[in-house]
Amino acid sequence: MTLMVAIIFIYGLFIGSFLNVCIYRIPEGKSVVSPPSSCGNCGHRLSFLDMIPVLNYFIYKGKCRYCGASFSIQYPLIELLNGILYLLIFMKYGLSLQFVLYDGIASLLIVISIIDLNTKTIPDGINLFGGIFTVLLGIYLFRGDYLYHFYGFLFGFLLFLLIAVVTNAMGGGDIKLMGVLGILFGLEGIIFTTVISFIYGAVISSGLIISGKASRKDFIPFGPFISLAALTYILVGDIILELYFNIIF
Repeated sequence: MTLMVAIIFIYGLFIGSFLNVCIYRIPEGKSVVSPPSSCGNCGHRLSFLDMIPVLNYFIYKGKCRYCGASFSIQYPLIELLNGILYLLIFMKYGLSLQFVLYDGIASLLIVISIIDLNTKTIPDGINLFGGIFTVLLGIYLFRGDYLYHFYGFLFGFLLFLLIAVVTNAMGGGDIKLMGVLGILFGLEGIIFTTVISFIYGAVISSGLIISGKASRKDFIPFGPFISLAALTYILVGDIILELYFNIIF
């Protein structure tokens, strides 16, 4: 078990390294697989040893070993976050198809959140990939519950479409992301994600305004709040819902 935990964590770190490539290249319309990674300052092609997640950043003190240019702390943080999420999901779901599905979605949500924070947009291609990935695995996982997951899609997509039309406060990427998550979670899960995302949004936005880091006029991307709510549902949604229903009933 200990060996498997280590393998899952290290695997998550390496996928996290790839996520950094996606975060940088996708908004610029570049391929995420070609050309190979290189230093953004000197252009030197990075070898496998240069891209060992987390460890390499601290060995070279966050700098390119060829030209000395500094790398963003975002790189090891994204790698660590992805590794930790993979580990937590494995601990909850074991080595299963559901684990594979949720790992993929967790990585997707990381990419979506950072890109949305940086550009205030969620690229359609990411949502499309997430939808296809979910449907392909869902064909097996959701057997007997297809209609339930279709209702989840309708709820997530149409509710956020209505919010966008009425308030102009949501972007097209948010609407499509909620549609994808509706397919993934089904009706109960997408309702949970919707409610929790608005709670996160209200609390974090209020904190930013109170601290002076944002004003009421600033546009605060909603994608990260959706992503955080979705990860909450994946990891502890069942526990929160059980507590809620026990208190209510």
